[in-house]
Amino acid sequence: MIEITCNDRLGKKVRVKCNSDDTIGDLKKLVAAQTGTKADKIVLKKWYTIFKDHISLGDYEIHDGMNLELYYQ
Repeated sequence: MIEITCNDRLGKKVRVKCNSDDTIGDLKKLVAAQTGTKADKIVLKKWYTIFKDHISLGDYEIHDGMNLELYYQ
């Protein structure tokens, strides 16, 4: 289990526990459950890299304790 922090820089910070073999789409569903927004409206980024839904967290080298940027479409 790894814990990832998603911050939208508007005061909302979400901590999510998931597995490293989960996909970005799975992570978006977990974030959506905590924030109350729809999963298809969420965009996760790190610097200028926009993460795609079908790729796993391990492939993007997302590890325990990482911070991701949370945006809404």
